[in-house]
Amino acid sequence: MAALDRVKVLVLGDSGVGKSSLVHLLCQNQVLGNPSWTVGCSVDVRIHDYKEGTPEEKTYYTELWDVGGSVGSASSVKSTRAVFYNSVNGIILVHDLTNKKSSQNLYRWSLEALNRDVVPTGVLVTNGDYDREQFADNQIPLLVIGTKLDQIPEAKRNEVLTRTAFLAEDFNAEEINLDCTNPRYLAAGSSNAVKLSRFFDKVIEKRYFLRDGNQVCASFFFPYFSCMVQIVVLLVDKALSFRVQILGP
Repeated sequence: MAALDRVKVLVLGDSGVGKSSLVHLLCQNQVLGNPSWTVGCSVDVRIHDYKEGTPEEKTYYTELWDVGGSVGSASSVKSTRAVFYNSVNGIILVHDLTNKKSSQNLYRWSLEALNRDVVPTGVLVTNGDYDREQFADNQIPLLVIGTKLDQIPEAKRNEVLTRTAFLAEDFNAEEINLDCTNPRYLAAGSSNAVKLSRFFDKVIEKRYFLRDGNQVCASFFFPYFSCMVQIVVLLVDKALSFRVQILGP
């Protein structure tokens, strides 16, 4: 498949929330038998059909980057981890529904990742304090996924799910709550599967087609120069202008 047909999605969250199990379920459609701690970063690939069932349908590679570590890590560890945040097209924020702290830490994870790739039209992060307005104009699609749904006591389920709904709203993102040991939560045609497909479609659109209401971009790989070139078409005052950007290998 051509180099342009891929997107990069970060999978972020505290250690032990089930990121590796989630990524395995998303990419292999199987339950991960013996999950282990992720050291550094682990990458798996999911095949996604963009706008499935329409004339625009096209297959893309979606790279899921499972980043290990803790938001409380030393600055040297965060600096090393920052290399994984380059050229990100989407972010999946994962938390343990039975661990409130893991939910709260998603704010710090998102700020850490978004601060690594600040652009003029994106999110400007100037401190470690969460500000909802920082996500209002975020151009990177976000999805919030809660794991271990099966472990929530029935008496607390409504309370927990209400709290996580507000969490997703803070990020201006859809949410999915599931049990990573049960593939039926992502069964074809289910509401979760629809949300997931919608998220990946949005990631692909932001990467290859849309930047804002008056801008369309397309990327092409030039083997002779061994680099990706992005051609952006802007509509300003009914006049078209073009911009060429070298994206790298």
